[in-house]
Amino acid sequence: MFHSIEKNISARVAEYVRTKYGVQGAGALEQPKQSSFGELAIPVAFHLARQLKQAPRAIAAELVAGLGSIDGVAALEVAGNGYINVRLDRGAYGYAVLHTADKAGEPVPGKIIVEHTNINPNKAAHIGHLRNAVLGDTFVRMLRASGRTVEVQNYIDNTGVQVADVVAGFEHLRPQEDVETLIKTTRFDYYCWNLYAEVSSHPELKEWRRETLHSIEHRTGQSAFLAALISETIVNYHLATMRKLDISYDLLPRESEILYLKFWETAFEQLKERQAIYFETEGKNKGCWVMPASAFKEQTGEDTDDSKVIVRSNNTVTYVGKDIAYQLWKFGLLGKDFYYRPLREVDGHIVYITTGEPQPQAPSFGHGEWVYNVIDSRQSYLQDVVVAGLRALGYNQQADRSTHFSYEMVALTPGTCVELGIELSEEDKKKTYVEVSGRKGLGVKADDLIDKLIEKALQEVDSRHSEAPAAERLRIATEIAIGALRYFMLKFTRNSVIAFDLQEALSFEGDTGPYVQYTAVRAGNILRKLAERGEALPDFSAELDQDALARQLALEDYWQLLLMASKSESAIERAIVSGEPAHVAKYAFQLAQAFNNFYHGTQVLSEENREKRVFLLWMTHYVRRQLERTLAVLGITVPAYM
Repeated sequence: MFHSIEKNISARVAEYVRTKYGVQGAGALEQPKQSSFGELAIPVAFHLARQLKQAPRAIAAELVAGLGSIDGVAALEVAGNGYINVRLDRGAYGYAVLHTADKAGEPVPGKIIVEHTNINPNKAAHIGHLRNAVLGDTFVRMLRASGRTVEVQNYIDNTGVQVADVVAGFEHLRPQEDVETLIKTTRFDYYCWNLYAEVSSHPELKEWRRETLHSIEHRTGQSAFLAALISETIVNYHLATMRKLDISYDLLPRESEILYLKFWETAFEQLKERQAIYFETEGKNKGCWVMPASAFKEQTGEDTDDSKVIVRSNNTVTYVGKDIAYQLWKFGLLGKDFYYRPLREVDGHIVYITTGEPQPQAPSFGHGEWVYNVIDSRQSYLQDVVVAGLRALGYNQQADRSTHFSYEMVALTPGTCVELGIELSEEDKKKTYVEVSGRKGLGVKADDLIDKLIEKALQEVDSRHSEAPAAERLRIATEIAIGALRYFMLKFTRNSVIAFDLQEALSFEGDTGPYVQYTAVRAGNILRKLAERGEALPDFSAELDQDALARQLALEDYWQLLLMASKSESAIERAIVSGEPAHVAKYAFQLAQAFNNFYHGTQVLSEENREKRVFLLWMTHYVRRQLERTLAVLGITVPAYM
């Protein structure tokens, strides 16, 4: 609701300034520093002062007179040196919230493609992958909540270095092992976790890798067979892990099809034709196809004369080369398409995977207007080179609409390492956080972390609700654990290094997922007690007219709570524009704090005045709904009890 008011006032100011002064785009609004100044502030007089050569306060007075009345606004007041403070009509605002709370927003045209998760299918997922997946999934939820059409892709690099290393490990270090038997008899993604760490330190790895990569890319020999078998098996483990967090996808594009269906060859010809790359005949890159430094200097911001290798001298394609082809396909610029087959159905939603063989029926994928790639910040340079490749091909609009949705790493606090059974040196025990490394085998597997969170949450649920059935307690504990994990991953801005701490994440107090969940449960308990008394919720629309709402909202605490609760749409839109899901987490926490203050200071069910009692029940009902909706955008459910 608040977002609609903002847009309406902003549009009204922008149109008036354009008509009156001939100045475009002058409708920006601000949030006043103090609630006593009103609900919004218009700073446009300061922007006009230089052009009009008048004092901002005089311009502000002229604007207030010229704007006249605005629907939903009680008063426009000139303040300070030239701000215009906006005071909303509380009764009209409350009435509008009451009658529009459940209406869906207008759909926004254009498809957005969000690529996230992207775990190399060579071993179990780890805690860093969880941050990628939770950020990406939450951004998708934000976009969809605001009316955008989103296609979710999870790129499977099944022909890359990491898969090749595990294949080499089986062929050279464990030739006696039958992989198909291991798949049936072991937790295979965990087995490969250990094998990957072992092979990574082997002195002959580079030679083994070179041979294995060539075999995989050309689909020849036992190496290619093993790569397909290993990657397909581990992808299914990854999907099961993400399903625990309620994360799903529309399409799993595989790198093998990018090669097999000649995506790269098509992109390669385009790059050569536009002279975006050239064949190097001398120096360290002799025999390679490279992109000149001049093509990506501006994009990357790096002062370098080194060209970027796109095709190696042994004719294998680098990651960035295949990713340029993939990015072209996402925008519908490649002139080629995958084939698609259903992989699995989850809650009525079919997840597709690419294939090299024609299929009888297949939906349409790709052809996005905007693309977001959720990839960690260490890949920033390569992502910049991909965008530079689009520009070199003349696709500047698509380059502008390509966003690297980057994030920093996830570490662990020493205390959490101990709880998870990770042995630390005396030096590591003194650190603020401990970095993890899959290649070194140091880290926490995603499923182990989830299981530990559920275990600890269950201890708390058991202590509070020992009388409840065991299966029910486990379900509640799982909801709390997943909420704790997702919220912790989201409450920090993307450029912050996270030191994950089990105790902090699971706390029922402070800026945590369980705290917000508990607030929603608390609001629900008021409504549950009403039902236990044999009373139904009143017909709010029939009993609360505009005058009644104005009387109740005259109390500042109630007005501020309603304002906060009605700002979910604004919080989501701000988070989309800034690319920071942390804004939505912060909003959820602030709304939870506001309701808890209301809860402790208000006796809802014992209120004797009918009008006030109905109003308080409506506020409780509305805030609970807003908390539930906001938590749903964060991918968090509200347990039945806590």
